[in-house]
Amino acid sequence: MAIFKVGLTGGIGSGKSAATDYLATLGVQILDADRFAHQVTANGQSAVAEIAQQLGQQVLTASGDLDRAMVRQIVFTDKSKREALEAIVHPKVRSAMNAAASNAQSPYVVYAIPLLVETQQTGKFDHVVVIQANHELRRQRVLTRSGLDTESFDQIMASQASDQERAAVANTVIVNESSLDQLHQEIDNLHLNLSALAAEK
Repeated sequence: MAIFKVGLTGGIGSGKSAATDYLATLGVQILDADRFAHQVTANGQSAVAEIAQQLGQQVLTASGDLDRAMVRQIVFTDKSKREALEAIVHPKVRSAMNAAASNAQSPYVVYAIPLLVETQQTGKFDHVVVIQANHELRRQRVLTRSGLDTESFDQIMASQASDQERAAVANTVIVNESSLDQLHQEIDNLHLNLSALAAEK
């Protein structure tokens, strides 16, 4: 039976992780693009040498690890470098995620991909879910939970698709501006809907 693939995305601080964490408790297999990106760029992986060739040897530590902070600094200020990085990493991430999905036991599989819209992957999924929240709330969440400063947050925001662009390709939009309990209720409804759609495929 064909796997029912769900693409889940949202801007920084929108609550993607809270949504996927709860879906996981419902027995849904979650494939997190960020985690796979870390795996394919771990020390010893072929992507590391390719990235160093494109961005310069300064992105490597003395032990051969990728200096992720240095990479972020380079790609956020140079669009061509960011595109070169994405051309190396994204195909490897997609391949690894699809391999993991082939062993799925849940009725559908969720691909959590922050740059789903930006990388024009929405057509690869049976259903696209977008998690949204207003910009100020997202800023508060990110600055509270992480070490990012306002400038770094604004750089990330500027590099991502707009709410309107994400909503335009979504089958389902969940606005996450209330409590965690409210988000869980929304996800419960989403799970019922996706399970029914997957059963029909």
